Amino acid sequence: MPEPAAATASAPLSRRLGLVQATALNMIDMVGIGPFVTLPLVMGFMGPNFLLAWMVGAVLSLADGFIWSELGAAHPEAGGSYRFLKLAYGEHKWGRLMSFLYVWQTLVQAPLVVASGAIGFAQYFAYLVPLPEWWQPKLVAGAVVLLLIGLLYRRIEDVGRLGVALWVGVLALLGWLIFGGLTNAHIPVNWLPEGGIGALPGALLSVAMGQATVKTIYSYLGYYNVCHLGGEVKEPQKLIPRSIFLSIVGIMTLYLLMNWSVASVIPWQEARHSEFIVSLFIEKLYGATAAKMATALVLWVAFASLFAVLLGYSRIPYAAAADGEFLPLFARTHPTKHFPHVSLLLLGGVGFVFSLLFRLGEVISAILAMRILVQFVGQAVGLVLLRRRNGTAHLPFKMPLYPLPVVLAVVVWLWVLVSTGWVFVVSGLAVTAAGVGAFLLWSRKLRRWPFAEMREQALD
Repeated sequence: MPEPAAATASAPLSRRLGLVQATALNMIDMVGIGPFVTLPLVMGFMGPNFLLAWMVGAVLSLADGFIWSELGAAHPEAGGSYRFLKLAYGEHKWGRLMSFLYVWQTLVQAPLVVASGAIGFAQYFAYLVPLPEWWQPKLVAGAVVLLLIGLLYRRIEDVGRLGVALWVGVLALLGWLIFGGLTNAHIPVNWLPEGGIGALPGALLSVAMGQATVKTIYSYLGYYNVCHLGGEVKEPQKLIPRSIFLSIVGIMTLYLLMNWSVASVIPWQEARHSEFIVSLFIEKLYGATAAKMATALVLWVAFASLFAVLLGYSRIPYAAAADGEFLPLFARTHPTKHFPHVSLLLLGGVGFVFSLLFRLGEVISAILAMRILVQFVGQAVGLVLLRRRNGTAHLPFKMPLYPLPVVLAVVVWLWVLVSTGWVFVVSGLAVTAAGVGAFLLWSRKLRRWPFAEMREQALD
């Protein structure tokens, strides 16, 4: 059988990203608009125990970070989970299905992630410029996505430098919020549930905790962005694990301090009802002009996150197509700038459409429900399969306390999936089922497994 045309349509990616750039891209992916729009939602679910939900999100991120670090260091290629799933479940059979499903879901959930950030951007933009008409927030969200595509349409080293510049804005905003709380705190904030350690089990198992954790996990997602860019990272065996854990620990610390700072100035009973909690916080401390400056920084951070998100996700369909496992169109790279421009344009275009159609709360739950089974749980199980098949002697990074992080990650991911609600679980399963159908059609066209195997058995 002839090789797919995609194999000759792509140029190799350049390894130009260092540790600072990779960590910056991870962290701006993680922060985005998420913590600013979900902070009041988490307070609404958890009341005075809202910090506990952010701690649970951090624990899941750390456990899952060990999985990403081990896989990313061992297989530093473009596409991240696409390559991990294919290798773990077998490159010629079930691994083809799992990796195809991941790319298939990426075509939907990556634009959803872009849309969520753009919608959140428009929400905070309304603090600066009122948007009373229904179409005005949609216009702002759509314009953000189009600007984003334009900025990403360039070489990876230029993207890395721009990412560091955007990262500075992220740190400046979070630093300002934390400083404001440290110097003006006058309301006590509980780090543990009321009742102390003895109240922990009940709080952790509550329905409210599950729904709050859906929101905090959404705000932590992105620590693995460097794995999607694995083919463009210097010394990936060392850099990928380092950038992942620097990102998680750094953002965990900033999130906890930021939430504590806000609640130490504004009672959670009041904060949970605010759409512009950061702006309200700064306005209360420093006045209206400072609040507008803080809102501008929130918008900077939201845009920075979208920048990193679309950058990383655009490499996933490219990797699959260049591998001959997805539509050849996605394998095309720019003739002079050497980046997957077709993948960028198509994902960005769908994100533009989604930003005009959906609401933020719906998008957050849909993003998680769609990804958990194939990507996060599937990847965790895949790591176990790889260890059993290949051993661990060759691994550049080995997670400590194996298999505890894997078990913890799988259990908590499944709990988060159930907490998204049955509507989103069913929707995610429907997208997966459609992906199975598309895979079968694609495999039949290429005469590959399972159709090649059936044909061989008939000949025998």
